[in-house]
Amino acid sequence: MFDPSGQRVLVTGASSGLGAALAEGLAQRGAVVGLCARREDRLAEVLERVQHHSPDSRAWTVDLADIDGVDSFAARATEELGGIDVLVNNAGIPKRRWAWQHRPDEIADVLRLNVESPIRLTGALLGELARHQGHVVMIGSVAARLAPPNEAVYAASKAAITAYAEGLRVDLGVAGVPVGVHVVQPGVLSTELFELPDNDPSLSDIEALPPTAIVDAVLEALNSGATETFVPGWFADLPPVKASDLDGFLQGSIDYTRSRLEALGADPPAGPGGPT
Repeated sequence: MFDPSGQRVLVTGASSGLGAALAEGLAQRGAVVGLCARREDRLAEVLERVQHHSPDSRAWTVDLADIDGVDSFAARATEELGGIDVLVNNAGIPKRRWAWQHRPDEIADVLRLNVESPIRLTGALLGELARHQGHVVMIGSVAARLAPPNEAVYAASKAAITAYAEGLRVDLGVAGVPVGVHVVQPGVLSTELFELPDNDPSLSDIEALPPTAIVDAVLEALNSGATETFVPGWFADLPPVKASDLDGFLQGSIDYTRSRLEALGADPPAGPGGPT
């Protein structure tokens, strides 16, 4: 049974949304939380709430998209937090855009922050986590498994980090290294990620859960030792359906999306060769 009390947990992307909810929720349960994010003012507000429950928690303003700075940040966080027992790779950016409309710069940005950065940070902290028989938690997305419309690059980034986590778990098992590796795949949780500029509007008609739902999902993963956990849990039923009939599942997604566009009074996108 995983007991967060006294555990030193590093949460990336903790200035808002799921990261902030995780930081505060884990602090309420007794963890000492290290928070990092780019936005210093927002981070300070979250840290104040976290320290109300866990006074020894601390924060660092850092841009994890700066890949060259990841190793030095990992060393600093380890030293100043007094060690790290759990790493939660939450930092990431969405990108809702039809597949052929992505700009080269935003493709690079999504892959850098959603894939390369957490892989580098995980690698930098694996030795520390092994010393404490710790855990790595990747905050993924159901997009990794379900090929949602209008999110091809984002879904690819979450699929990549999911595959990395699976491979990492195998490699650590072969080497006998006692580090748990987990992926938590959120569905629609109510955060500002659905309202960010430079993104197409969300097409989802699923009722959003509060961001605090991520806390129980992460604790469930740590308690059960499961490699993959979905929130809400019913999303776990869909990947087997997709695997059993991939073509049918994808056609169903096409039909659903067209019906959603119609319901919203929007036309299907003009494809790369012209209007559909």
